[in-house]
Amino acid sequence: MNTVDNFNFNNKRALIRVDFNVPLDKKTFAVTDDTRIKAAVPTIKKILADGGAVVLMSHLGRPLKKLKEDGTVDYEKHSLKHVVKRTSELLGVDVKFATDCVSDDAFNLSASLKMGEVLLLENLRFYKEEEKGNEEFAKKLSAHGNFYVNDAFGTAHRAHASTAVIAQFFPGAKTFGYVMANEIKNADKVMKQAQKPFTAIMGGAKVSDKILIIENMIDKADYILIGGGMAYTFFKAMGGQIGNSLVEEDKLDLAKQLLEKAKAKGCQMLLPADSIIADKFDNDAQLSSCENFEIPQGWMGLDLGKKAIYDFREVILKSKTILWNGPMGVFEMSNFANGTIEIAKAIVEATSKGAFSLIGGGDSAAAVNQFNMADKVSYVSTGGGALLEYFEGKELPGIVAVIG
Repeated sequence: MNTVDNFNFNNKRALIRVDFNVPLDKKTFAVTDDTRIKAAVPTIKKILADGGAVVLMSHLGRPLKKLKEDGTVDYEKHSLKHVVKRTSELLGVDVKFATDCVSDDAFNLSASLKMGEVLLLENLRFYKEEEKGNEEFAKKLSAHGNFYVNDAFGTAHRAHASTAVIAQFFPGAKTFGYVMANEIKNADKVMKQAQKPFTAIMGGAKVSDKILIIENMIDKADYILIGGGMAYTFFKAMGGQIGNSLVEEDKLDLAKQLLEKAKAKGCQMLLPADSIIADKFDNDAQLSSCENFEIPQGWMGLDLGKKAIYDFREVILKSKTILWNGPMGVFEMSNFANGTIEIAKAIVEATSKGAFSLIGGGDSAAAVNQFNMADKVSYVSTGGGALLEYFEGKELPGIVAVIG
């Protein structure tokens, strides 16, 4: 796969699609997690070291979906100006900022960039044309550079103007950044080169969010460990009493089919033996534990129980390849975080013994970052939805556009 390593950017102005969709403090608008900005730094530095200039473009949130009461866009809340300071600190370069992405002022700023300088454009999603994949908008954006670099894996599954449509305006002058290349390389270690035994750990609230990835993993994994809220849909499908636990009534038949398909393919799908249960969805709720077929009425399962943790740990420690996507319980509440923490610890231990472990974006990535374990696993994806679609076996428009 071609990356920025295959090109010399001397005297080139590289237009880089980055993923600076980072969380901001609600009051001060300071960046509260700079993981995605840090991830983009090596690509930017490579281009600057070659003697090039850089124009960065990104989205931040969904401003057109969250309008103010008067129907206008909340520019302050969604402005990328808030990430300029942190980006400058991480790059060691004073990053310039354009208060729009396709205004005359923005084009004047990019055209006047000297080599070694960096410009960040304002939020692409202030324009509806971005998400609609408008070709005219993409063509306008392309005027900011003479070389296109896609380094935004987190949006690679979207056929947006800046991620897929724009690439056609850079024939022979487009490539991937290091984030994109690393995401694909590490995902392929799981998808195409998995050492056996291969264990996929699936968590989160809903079966419906993970149907396609579970189906695809049945063909590839030796074990699939099911945790989180979606486990209770499986238990109900098997005739269990799940009390007031989360359930998708319309997915009971599907849950049965997934269990049968796994059995037929020789993939062991493990459900948690027991749960920590609560009498309400609250960190201060009354707690107990019980087997998952016998959760009393008025109680709900909110985390893995002791036996479930033991069983899952046994499988994880004998695995050579591990994919983890989705928490094992309501880890945002301290009383229901233990299952997620213990599974993370088991993955760290397996990794230290030579297993390859990929943490699949979203809440799983948030969990290992929160528990300070990110540097003890093989790879933490920044992708979220994009990684899920890649694991579902779908082609990602942002990848196809650059390769094609």
